[in-house]
Amino acid sequence: MNELSMNTVNFASLALSLIVLVVGLFAWYFVNRASVRASEQIALLEALLEQQKRQNALLRRLCEGNEPAGQIPAAVDADANDENDFVRLVAER
Repeated sequence: MNELSMNTVNFASLALSLIVLVVGLFAWYFVNRASVRASEQIALLEALLEQQKRQNALLRRLCEGNEPAGQIPAAVDADANDENDFVRLVAER
């Protein structure tokens, strides 16, 4: 009689351990999958940011090339400096 209850306890302990293992693996799978997807999205966003920086630099060069030399009024120049100062305050990601 005592052996029967001991076998039942061992079997219940083994079953519980297997259930915890399966649930743990299941949770690890989805956490790992979410982490990989987040890493891919971060890489894509960083690539997009780099492309936007290159486009902005190209646009600035094009705009500077189209301006008549030395004919920028002081008021416009002051506004441009104010805009640049504001852009510096915005955090890049």
